Amino acid sequence: MNESDTPLLVPAIDPEDVHLIVLTGMSGGGKTVALRALEDLGFYCVDNLPTPLLLQLVRSVIQNDGTQQHRHIAVGVDIRNRGGGFQNMPAVLSELAGAGVQVHLIFLDCRDEVLIKRYSESRRRHPLSAKGLSLADAIAEERRVLRPLTALAEKVIDSSELNVHQLRRLITTGYAEATKGMTLMFESFAFRRGLPPDADFVFDARCLPNPHWDAKLRPYSGRDAPVREYLDQQPLVSEYFADTARWLDAWLPRFEQDDRSYVTISVGCTGGRHRSVYLTEKLAAYYRTHRDSVLTFHRELE
Repeated sequence: MNESDTPLLVPAIDPEDVHLIVLTGMSGGGKTVALRALEDLGFYCVDNLPTPLLLQLVRSVIQNDGTQQHRHIAVGVDIRNRGGGFQNMPAVLSELAGAGVQVHLIFLDCRDEVLIKRYSESRRRHPLSAKGLSLADAIAEERRVLRPLTALAEKVIDSSELNVHQLRRLITTGYAEATKGMTLMFESFAFRRGLPPDADFVFDARCLPNPHWDAKLRPYSGRDAPVREYLDQQPLVSEYFADTARWLDAWLPRFEQDDRSYVTISVGCTGGRHRSVYLTEKLAAYYRTHRDSVLTFHRELE
């Protein structure tokens, strides 16, 4: 019996509980950013997996009834895939979908002139440049090879006008429903650089004692022990955290009842490095004790 003839599914897990997201698209289009966003959502992520191994990966998840987290899989597939992977991809995805697996194919596209600019700025080589092609010709060849997958994609995302944060937000909000419960994103920022455009709630921490004015603490961030210890000792900071958590505890369930799948809570201070980062991490740690999907993002540190 060939491996392809091996039954894909066994009764340990209902295949409908398995979500498989296949990320593909143009090199430089944002696949790595999208894969990291899905990893933060709790997806089991594999980059550049050869297509013939895709069935083995899903079969392994189904046959070993692991945690709910590992029933959500995200796989990156790009032009580096060898062994006729792209030609076989439609048949593999069709077999998985026929077995009941929830399959989602996302194609990350980008305009040629933007791709050329990104490669120029990053000084990275295109995967097809080893064939002796110019950058423009490599992009054209990649687009030709990937064209059949564009027609199969559940969603085509053009990242030409998106920055890293916007693409991450788009992926996370689009597929947070595959995980259980509402996803919370705690984000720190600096008021002097403006409000985050994706914030649902904004909390202002500029009234709290500022570690920036202590020369010994200034080089650190709110994730570092010296700053955490300093702020832990400030009664006003403890009061602020308790009041914020109490407010969120009261109102977040109301948003869940309204079928919200994703909420961003932004905490700002003057420089976005100390107080806001500390509170963001502390709030995230508090909610991770009783929620599955809690993410953090520090705009100024990134």
